[in-house]
Amino acid sequence: MVFTGRAHPELAESVAEILETELVPTSAYEFANSEIYVRYEESVRGCDAFVLQSHTAPINEWIMEHLIMVDALKRASAKRITVVMPFYGYARQDKKHRGREPISARLMADLFKTAGADRLIAVDLHADQIQGYFDGPVDHLMALPILTDYVLSKYGDQPLAVVSPDAGRIKVAERWSAKLGGVPLAFIHKTRRTDRPNETVANRVVGEVAGKICVLTDDMIDTGGTIVKAAEALMADGAAGVVIAATHAILSDPAVDRLKNSPAVEVIVTDTLPISPDRQFDKLTVLSIAPLVARAIREVFEDGSVTSMFDGHA
Repeated sequence: MVFTGRAHPELAESVAEILETELVPTSAYEFANSEIYVRYEESVRGCDAFVLQSHTAPINEWIMEHLIMVDALKRASAKRITVVMPFYGYARQDKKHRGREPISARLMADLFKTAGADRLIAVDLHADQIQGYFDGPVDHLMALPILTDYVLSKYGDQPLAVVSPDAGRIKVAERWSAKLGGVPLAFIHKTRRTDRPNETVANRVVGEVAGKICVLTDDMIDTGGTIVKAAEALMADGAAGVVIAATHAILSDPAVDRLKNSPAVEVIVTDTLPISPDRQFDKLTVLSIAPLVARAIREVFEDGSVTSMFDGHA
């Protein structure tokens, strides 16, 4: 049985359609004091439950709804509960940078475990080690095949280079390079400004990008500052063009304006998060993540192999 919260029902409907099943009818509303109430309209006893919710803004509200949905399933005797979170909220808080900070990504995993989740499915976690925070199986899906297939079909006949916006994500860029047929790699070397705290300057491209269409990859675009600065640095270094590709389109203000006015010719994202009409623009291409999520659900349900979906690299 497939269930959805109210954060991104369109994605859940697409997934259910591919799986040739119906979403379980659910009542959900807020009380006067903003507490959330959820009830399923049919029996879930003994079922293999897949609960979809994308952690979008207002993020704390949708995470709470997700937890309550899991709790309702546990108390209604569902046999196995798989939490499907295309975007894992708080994933960026995966370690302590300074003393007295939380590790909120770990807290998230603990909350879902306590609520009754047996398994997690997530797409492109901010850091691979988050899989270890949850005490149980975690299926880490990658949007890489969907994004690279699109890039190859549209730009494959031109000289390409894959660029990581910082040195920390070079491993992901290597996977991209392999998928695009071994194209050259580059990364943006960021230096910290000494005169102003917490500001970085994307000021040096490491690698050969002159005359190439540069595919600038990242896991998410939030305010767009880092990725737009990186695109500008590439153009200044003689790139023939820049294509931005990311899995999660958070697009907090002022991301849309920044991306519209950036030198990038196209911004390619997936629909792991809902993108409202006011945040869509001409350069933006949204690819569906539903086939990937649906196939992972089918593999889990049929005790198949999720790893086989990624040529053994998941």
